[in-house]
Amino acid sequence: MYGQQPDFMLNMHQAKLQKPHASSKEINLNTKYENLNYKTTIGKNISRIACIVILLYAFSFKAFSQNRDIETIKENFREIYVSNGEKSAALMEVLKKDPPGEDASDRVIVELQQRVPYESSTIENYLKNLNEKGAWSDINYKDKTRSGWEPRIHAERILELTKLYINSETPYFKSSEIENAIHKAMNYWFESRLTCPNWWYNQIGIPRTMGTAFVLFEPYMTADEKSKAIELMKNSKLGMTGQNKVWLAGNVMIRGLLEDNIELVRTARNEIVSEIRTGGKEGIKDDWCFHQHGPQQQFGNYGLAFVTTMNLFSGLLSDTSLEFSEEQLNVIASLIDNGYRWIIWKGKMDISAMGRQLFEDAQIHKALSMAFAVTELGGSDDENCRNTEDGFLKACFIGKKNKKYNGTKHFWQSDYTVARRKEWSATLKMASTRVMGTECMNGDNMKGYYMADGALFIYKSGEEYLNIFPVWDWRKIPGTTCYQDDAEVPVLKNSYYPGNSGKFVGGLTDEGCGVSVMHLDRDGLEARKLWLFTEDAIVCLGAGISSDSTLEVATTLEQCWSRGNLEELNNGKWTRIDGERNISGKEIRLIHDGKGYILRNPEGIRCEVSDMKSTGDWHEIMQTCPTEKVEGKVATICINHGIRPNDANYEAIIIPDADKKCVEKFDADKFYVIENNKKLQAIADKANGTLWIASFTENQKFEYQGFDIDIKTPAIYRIELSGRNADIKCSDPSQEQSYAEIKVNGNAARIELPQGKYKGGNSNSYEIKI
Repeated sequence: MYGQQPDFMLNMHQAKLQKPHASSKEINLNTKYENLNYKTTIGKNISRIACIVILLYAFSFKAFSQNRDIETIKENFREIYVSNGEKSAALMEVLKKDPPGEDASDRVIVELQQRVPYESSTIENYLKNLNEKGAWSDINYKDKTRSGWEPRIHAERILELTKLYINSETPYFKSSEIENAIHKAMNYWFESRLTCPNWWYNQIGIPRTMGTAFVLFEPYMTADEKSKAIELMKNSKLGMTGQNKVWLAGNVMIRGLLEDNIELVRTARNEIVSEIRTGGKEGIKDDWCFHQHGPQQQFGNYGLAFVTTMNLFSGLLSDTSLEFSEEQLNVIASLIDNGYRWIIWKGKMDISAMGRQLFEDAQIHKALSMAFAVTELGGSDDENCRNTEDGFLKACFIGKKNKKYNGTKHFWQSDYTVARRKEWSATLKMASTRVMGTECMNGDNMKGYYMADGALFIYKSGEEYLNIFPVWDWRKIPGTTCYQDDAEVPVLKNSYYPGNSGKFVGGLTDEGCGVSVMHLDRDGLEARKLWLFTEDAIVCLGAGISSDSTLEVATTLEQCWSRGNLEELNNGKWTRIDGERNISGKEIRLIHDGKGYILRNPEGIRCEVSDMKSTGDWHEIMQTCPTEKVEGKVATICINHGIRPNDANYEAIIIPDADKKCVEKFDADKFYVIENNKKLQAIADKANGTLWIASFTENQKFEYQGFDIDIKTPAIYRIELSGRNADIKCSDPSQEQSYAEIKVNGNAARIELPQGKYKGGNSNSYEIKI
């Protein structure tokens, strides 16, 4: 024979020889069935072998695939954290000119600092100041502050040294001195077991920084170091909500990588992507804003951390079985396109988007962090991700003049409005019984009590308010109506909800223009406020301004850095304002830094303007900042309503892009104020025959150029009059109505209002014959 028979074939052959004698009939029958049984047995056993082989192969392939996934993720760590990549080269040049430094306490800015290219002198100082125990002499390891906890710098330096050690393009590649320093510094941390009074550093911040270093340095760690590293990572457990949930899950994923536990990596990955959704109480909202700590807009704080973290993980998991799905990438891309693209202007993030984190250069570094994150979305050349990157950079950094990036958007779940034009951008932050305005915790945002009372910031260069916070009068935040007092601004107790008792707060947009309204009701002060954003101007109305305090009340139109001269138009001539001045009149025209201001009131206006030096201290704003005196010249324009005003009002037009001639010639009458009282505010934009109306109560009537308007339902309305037609859109700022009723010349319209997750959004157009 050419080969040995399998055992089961030999046994079958022997069994056949031992059968007893039988008749020929029986023999033929038995032989038939024996042959059948023989073949069947062979077939079954071959099938069993095949199944075993397939299972073994599948098991081996699965194990190989899982091991490959873990190794790919680790390789992606090395690629992302060590190589800067070509796409981010231009951003890196911006970062090198203005790095955040080691004092950065915000997690996203810490990670931005970790991108800064090394300097040999800094590394030499690290090595020089590291003692034999593995501690750095310039770090206060006894620090117990809750924000900006100083021992975190120890972990950040370990990561920085690790990145240099494994980077073949640096002179520190595989340096024995660097390796020894890393071992000593790691072991010091393991032995010291340092903890911060703020849980966040212990469970999120330190494991995130150290965990990245552990993955990068893993091939060079001893068994004991790796065991202790895994124990440290166990401080992070799955749980919580929003961005905290994502951070914790990311740390758990790192532990899974260190343990070569693909199931733990998969579980953590699933926790991470579970937050890539809209409509939750926190996280991405249906209006493409981001909320955390309750119904509070957190674009620049937790939301920014969410996007940077998600984009990082989308790259770390790419080319594995755990990579983000196309649908998940599209949700993140939509958050960037429909959310973040609106809030960054010329490389600066809007102040009102930054939450409680108003530290030095925050506008620059938060915007830059976002830009880096956008270049990392998907970790590949996915077309949608590439288009998102291109659109974001053009709109927010390059400042390309393209109608695609202009318009007005109201975030109806966040009481927040943004208007963007070719030459300027404006943002409006409000609050209501539904939406928290801002927060103060861990020593952050110590003076932000009025930050959501209708704060209106207008940007051209993007530097109008950059680092102005220490020298600001925090009772004169642009756009707000507020008590005036020399006493300290009240400190928020963790949050400000429900600081404004007004529920009629919202917006309506149409073809690039839009109107936002706010019923302000807090601390005994009431006001109805309206802002109309047109193509070339912002019309600001205030009415029903009343208070029960002996303090003066004022509405601030502007408080920004002084650039050039603040000037008043007086009898056809421009007069410079130096110092403080009180101006009275029925109409006042001012210009400053390429922005014009027209104040009007038939009953007269008391306007207070100043252009003078102011001083302050960063520590008073953010207690994580060291005491640092700041001085600068500030231009301020505000309207004084006096003490205990009773139904006071104001009208103002701001021209964001203007020169002196433009302000002189501007036809203020093209915006005709039909009504401005505590029940009804209505403006006619005569250039295009459009009425913008905020009816705070039901059954409000008025007449305009032969048209009788009868409003039955409190709401915001846009009525476009054309011939014998009226095209109507509306929204419900109270978010309580299911429909709105209005009559034009006796012709009734009953307009269905958005419901569910779109409450507060725009209705469809409704056309009636008049």
